[in-house]
This record gives sequence, structure tokens and C-alpha cells, in this order.
Amino acid sequence: MPLVLPPRLTASARTIRDRALRRGLRTVQLPDREVPEGLRGDAYLHAGPSFADAVAAALGIAPLEAPADWLAVLPTAFVRREIRAVPIREAYGLRRPVFVKSPNDKGIPALVYADGSRLPGPDAVGPETVVLVSDVVVFDAEYRLYLLDGQVHTGSRYAVSGRLDLAPLSAEARAFGSELLAAAGHTLPSAIVVDVGRTDAGQWAVVEANAAWASGCYASAPDRALDVVLRAAGPAELVAERDRAYVR
Repeated sequence: MPLVLPPRLTASARTIRDRALRRGLRTVQLPDREVPEGLRGDAYLHAGPSFADAVAAALGIAPLEAPADWLAVLPTAFVRREIRAVPIREAYGLRRPVFVKSPNDKGIPALVYADGSRLPGPDAVGPETVVLVSDVVVFDAEYRLYLLDGQVHTGSRYAVSGRLDLAPLSAEARAFGSELLAAAGHTLPSAIVVDVGRTDAGQWAVVEANAAWASGCYASAPDRALDVVLRAAGPAELVAERDRAYVR
């Protein structure tokens, strides 16, 4: 079964492609969002959300992702801030600085907004569109964890003080990921990416969850990242029963 890729590849996507080829998988880089007949129903996918939405059904792929409100319903001990999942029409009324993002894509830019009036307006987004609204937290260091079957499969540091800074996964980040999985792993699909970080107060917290099939691997072990990608966006017929609730 081939690994299908979008027209334009990031450096991370090229790494995943190269590892797939070394593993003996065929890779297909589509020139556009048209799916050739020969690919239908028998493939894996590594691409951004909008491209996945355009081609996944035709490819017979079931992309896995976290529930839209997953971050908002985590215990406070794992997020260290108030987070709510609300329709954007409700967020317009906020009159304080907040961090706002779309739950599982980049439809609403992930930014600190001075108040709700700075969010994209009704001419750009439907009023019932769900957004995650969070207290503003400063992270000193941020790490990406590739999770597979309830374990931290690989990961890496990707930022220090908000700036890209790659390094191996620390023991502390791995331990926090394992603690999170022990408490809330049953609320996630079997293959997912979760970003975590150490706040400026020295506390560990979840940053966000991301679909593995749409995530950059940074300094993670690419072969192990590929394991997670293949589980996270493969043939619908192979999706385990426990993962069906997490299909995008």
C-alpha cells in the first residue's frame, strides 16, 4: 500500500517519505486533489488537514484525531490553565487577552488575541464554529510526543521560549507523557501526537493534541514517527473498534 503525499512537501514530510521508501513502501505525491482510480481504497496518508479532507474519502483512508474538546476536558492538573471549547460567536464577547485556536486544524490562527473582537469575523467563519479558548500561558520549553498504543513511541523538543529549537526528548517530558497516558490515554486514539511543555512556573502541562498524519516530526526518530503516521491515517477497513470514534 502506498503512502500518499500532497503536492508540496515540508522538510519533515520528505523525511517521512524517505523512511517509508526505505521500509519498502511505495510513495505517491499527488499533483493536486484529484485521486487516481488506482489509489482508491488502498493507501496511507501524510498531509495537512485541508488536503486530507479533500482526498481521504476517495482513498478509503480513515484519519484519526483527538476529540475537538479533548484539551478542554482534561483535568486541570494536566493543562495548568482554564480552557473552554465554545462556538466562536461566544468568544467574540471576551474582553481580555486569550489564546484561541481551532481544535483540529488551522482555520482559526492559533494566537494570543487582545480580546474577542480581534478574532476572524462572521464574514470569514460561521458563528457555530468551535474554538478552544485558553488562558495565556508561557512555555519555557515544548516537546512533541508521538503516542502509539498507550506508550510514548518517540518525540523531541521543538521550541524554547517560543522559538524553534530542536533537541532529543527529555526524560521529564517522556515521564509527563506517560503520566498523561495513564490517566487519559483512553480518551485518545491509539495513534496521535500530543505536544507538552514546561511552563515558566516550572510546571508540566499539555500544549495541544495534533493528528499524527499532519504533524512535523522535528527531531523525533523518523522510523518510529512513521509507525504512528501509518496507524493514524490508514485504510478504513483496518481501523480498530476502539479507534472508530476518533475518525475525522
